[in-house]
Amino acid sequence: MRAAVFDSRSARPGHWLSIEDVLQPESQPGHILLKVIACGVCRTDLHIVEGDLPPIHPRIIPGHQIVGEVVDGATAELPLGSKAGVSWIGGVDGDCWYCRHAMENLCDHPLFTGYSVNGGYAEYASVRADFAFPLPAKMNAAQIAPLLCAGIIGFRSLRVAGVEHGERVGLYGFGSSASLAIRILQSWGCEVYVVTRGELHRKAAGALGATWVGDENARPPVQLDRAVTFAPSGKVVVAALSHLRKGGVVAINAIHLDQMPAFDYDKLLWGERQLRSVTNMTRQDARDLLTLARDLNITQTVTEFPLAEANQALEAVKHETAEGSPVIVI
Repeated sequence: MRAAVFDSRSARPGHWLSIEDVLQPESQPGHILLKVIACGVCRTDLHIVEGDLPPIHPRIIPGHQIVGEVVDGATAELPLGSKAGVSWIGGVDGDCWYCRHAMENLCDHPLFTGYSVNGGYAEYASVRADFAFPLPAKMNAAQIAPLLCAGIIGFRSLRVAGVEHGERVGLYGFGSSASLAIRILQSWGCEVYVVTRGELHRKAAGALGATWVGDENARPPVQLDRAVTFAPSGKVVVAALSHLRKGGVVAINAIHLDQMPAFDYDKLLWGERQLRSVTNMTRQDARDLLTLARDLNITQTVTEFPLAEANQALEAVKHETAEGSPVIVI
């Protein structure tokens, strides 16, 4: 099969991936084989190829927002020919303290799709059947793909932040995850205040009906009840904290974060304000988000790239030049 392969020993900026012929995955117990239709391109993929996340294997096929057709290893929930979705968490041990206490997102021995096991920048992908999710046959595969990480992790971020209906919520950064989260917040009757550096992202937030939109130096006109930061910047986290009411929460949605600057405890954190990190997702998060997306008819604007242009798709994420979410379509 054809695949975009990241080799940590030879990759260089802008040419992280090489398009190669590799062996198609073989069937194995407990797994399904997917013929990949589309795979979303995530900022986490960029962290992997740029070395922000240290390599687990010298060579890996990235991609963890996979939509595919089941072609082998079918189950009752995922019959042959059906559509299935796969996300970042590709498996857990099921036996550690966290798994036994309904916190599988914190598992001691997780598998990560496209990082510790091969992902979806390829014509076929083998995935654990118990970590694949049935998808509606009629939904556009490219538009579903960003829901499988950006959508799920954005939804979990709202849960970690403790968002309640009707609250004032700040979104810091407005990429794929935030642009999906805003629709959920609006369905909950929340006011949404967006702070983001990119003009394209500010226009997108305005078009989606944000209550207020400002650049990275702007201050929302009200105190916020909750905030979610999507930019991998400690400076942004401190900015969100400074806009929070007493008792409010900032949820940090980042798998990698640069250094946190010093800040004044008495002025910014005192008053039972909270900083909380968002770590991975659970299968229940995935199922709940996919149900919500169906009920609210949430779709995502995407820019499609062929597999041969996987590097250009990563560049679009890096420089925030794509309209909507970049998606590789096989």
